[in-house]
Amino acid sequence: MIVYLDTNIVIYTVEQHPIFGLKARTRLATARVAGDTLMISDLTRMECLVGPLKSGDAAVEADFRTFFGLMNVVAVTAAVCDRAACIRATNHFKPMDALQLAAAAEHGAKIFLTADARLSSFTGLTVEVLS
Repeated sequence: MIVYLDTNIVIYTVEQHPIFGLKARTRLATARVAGDTLMISDLTRMECLVGPLKSGDAAVEADFRTFFGLMNVVAVTAAVCDRAACIRATNHFKPMDALQLAAAAEHGAKIFLTADARLSSFTGLTVEVLS
C-alpha cells in the first residue's frame, strides 16, 4: 500500500517535534514493517526546505535531504494540478493542501497521512490524521 506523507508529518519526523515527532516516527515505522511504500511530492520537498534554508541551518537541511532520499518522490504534473483545481472547487481547501491531496490521489496513494484534521473531510482517498 502507498502512504502519502503530508508536509507536517515529514517536518515532525525530521525535526523531532516534541509532541508529534515520536508519533510520526512510530507510524512510519509501522508502515515500513507492513511493507508499505512511503511517498512525498516535490511540493513536500519545497515546503520542508524553506525553514532550514531561511535560518541557514545546514544540518537540518541535510537531515531533510537524507529523509527525502528514503522516499518515493513524485512530480506535480498537469494532471495533479487539474485534480487540485477540482478538489479546491468542491472542498475549499487551501491551494497547497489541494495540491498535496491531488498528488497523493493521482500517484495511487491509498492513505494520506497528516496531522491536519481539517483535511479529514476529503473523500478521494483515506485521510489518516495522526493522533
